[in-house]
Amino acid sequence: MITNDNISANDGFSRFAALVQAIAFTSKTNEKTILLTDYLRTANESDKLWLLALFTGRQPKRIASGALLRTWCSEITGVSPWLLSECYSTVGDLAETIALLLPEGNTTGMHESLTEIMMQIVSLYGEPDELKHAYITGMWMRMDVSERFVFNKLLTGNFRIGVSGKTVVNAVAKFTDMPASVVAHKISGQWSPLQYSFSSLLSEGGAVDFSKPYPFYLAYALNVEPEQLGLTSEWQAEWKWDGIRGQIIKRNNDLFVWSRGDELLTDKFPEYFILKDLLPDGTAIDGEIIAMADGVILPFAKLQTRIGRKQISKKILQDAPVGFIAYDLLEWNGQDYRDKSLAERRAVLSELIERLNLPFIQISKVVAFEAWDELAASKTESRANNAEGLMLKRKSSAYGAGRKTGDWWKWKIDPLVIDAVMVYAQKGAGRRSNLYTDYTFAVRDGDQLVTFTKAYSGLTDEEFKKVDAFVKRNSLEKFGPVRTVKPELVFEIAFEGIAASKRHKSGVALRFPRISRWRHDKTVEDINTLADLQEMLKLYGKDEERGAGAIA
Repeated sequence: MITNDNISANDGFSRFAALVQAIAFTSKTNEKTILLTDYLRTANESDKLWLLALFTGRQPKRIASGALLRTWCSEITGVSPWLLSECYSTVGDLAETIALLLPEGNTTGMHESLTEIMMQIVSLYGEPDELKHAYITGMWMRMDVSERFVFNKLLTGNFRIGVSGKTVVNAVAKFTDMPASVVAHKISGQWSPLQYSFSSLLSEGGAVDFSKPYPFYLAYALNVEPEQLGLTSEWQAEWKWDGIRGQIIKRNNDLFVWSRGDELLTDKFPEYFILKDLLPDGTAIDGEIIAMADGVILPFAKLQTRIGRKQISKKILQDAPVGFIAYDLLEWNGQDYRDKSLAERRAVLSELIERLNLPFIQISKVVAFEAWDELAASKTESRANNAEGLMLKRKSSAYGAGRKTGDWWKWKIDPLVIDAVMVYAQKGAGRRSNLYTDYTFAVRDGDQLVTFTKAYSGLTDEEFKKVDAFVKRNSLEKFGPVRTVKPELVFEIAFEGIAASKRHKSGVALRFPRISRWRHDKTVEDINTLADLQEMLKLYGKDEERGAGAIA
């Protein structure tokens, strides 16, 4: 527990702000790891814990809206709201915009620790805006630009600064001399820096959290010919399903459902509640939460109707029922099974799923093959099964933590592609906040252009700069941060799937759209048509009534 006794005034908030700034100025993972490790070596106990919480997405909820912060900034600076909005549009980050606009304050040095600042912020939850105004504006005038930037990030509950969870785990592992896989497990799940100390969170004798999930084992995309993996007899192939990666855990006679993003989803899926009575204590299963009805996998769009809803109505349960495709067994009878071979884990998992005998809980089907070209032929059936391709897993492999190469690979199907013209552009975020990198694309429908998707990835930094220059020279209209541009630049858009949509003017929605290449060889007259999209929808798409075949 955090107390005033373990808060050191010598460990200032300014040092934490300097760390964030240093991380922002490097793109090298090793350098970020070194910076984090150095901070951990000298920070006090409670600041270490808050760093771990903030850098793993466990920041407190925001205490002031962006609108309030803008208003208070305008009051101090005299900058009118419209001009502040223009500045925000140019900078691309509200926290940074306010930090830059505010006048120089009494920057004699921040003496509060990170923990003291966080506790002050937490104490303002639910308090009147007048109290928040006095505290926030007062702190602004005691900080320099970098401190204000970090402080504003903490206020808005949007603390993303370009550090991956894996980098944080590696830094903590290096500092504590613990295996990274152990650290990843200990800091998983839902925990609060108000309940632990840094040492107790990582210790063996800390408080028992029966809900705690295991770190997910992730695969890299296959970047070699499958024949280079060796003998087919050493590998197991499964369909790569399109859903929400999750873990179902039964411990202490209670049931927990976790997403890969460390979000506890138990109440979102009441279909799984029956497992509380059927699973033995000390069971953890890794798998995919999918939309399923009568053993038939439904499109991911079905599952999306349940994501983000606070209440799951009877109609939602009827219209978008869920199933679970079990991939792996991580814990059995309270024993950690991750170090056992995939073949051993699979054998026990198969017996468990068979004994449950629940139509909506199925084991991931093994795709039989004797030769790699035979498996390649099977991969072409992926879209017909609502799958994204195949997973290749070495039968002797243990269940790792995080993304590793060697034992698990994802062999995805080739994306669908279509040529389209850019018609709108918006500035990006983070390091691209000064460039137009977020684009809206259209296809032709007779003499009209019909928008159908957005994309903001796939180009090189140099290409983004060239497109940005084009947008600035060829803007036609302005709608807030969005610019209408001359329809001249043609790009090939790649995507994983297509579905009917009543929410889009084009009548379609794409799955994971991105720019695959800039078509310098084509003009707007050469782009694809709405009819082409509709034909793709017939061939590859799924609407609300159509699913894939049964997986059994």
